[in-house]
Amino acid sequence: MSNRILIIAHAPLAQALRDCAMHVYAECAADVIALDVLPDAQPEDTLAQAIDAAGEALNNGLLVLTDIFGATPANVAQKLVAGSHAKLIAGVNLPMLFRSVCYRHEPLDALVARALTGGTQGVMQVAITAPHNQNGRIHDHDLNHHLQ
Repeated sequence: MSNRILIIAHAPLAQALRDCAMHVYAECAADVIALDVLPDAQPEDTLAQAIDAAGEALNNGLLVLTDIFGATPANVAQKLVAGSHAKLIAGVNLPMLFRSVCYRHEPLDALVARALTGGTQGVMQVAITAPHNQNGRIHDHDLNHHLQ
């Protein structure tokens, strides 16, 4: 059995993240659900939509990913998972989602650990140095000019 993944985020982030995941993992379409929360949406309506979207996965294995802890999507997600067999992670990013999709067949607690690892390992400062990662300017004769 596979856990389902529900992304609840400020519009249009949830659907955009899902679209990115489906670009790489199209075979997972049935297991990844997006719920965009519009600026004027009422929390009660959003919760009803989330319950409908989650369906029986609420009690059979659901990982809910949301964007910002304390914002409306996360508050709705907290109410959604309360008392169910679902887990919630705030701070979703694309590496976290990809990791979640790849390991959605694992037990829910293991999936949460994988998602958190993917999300944190996917955030890094990337050092860019001209000799290794960039071509010099062909017509740049000023040796004191630095690439930016």
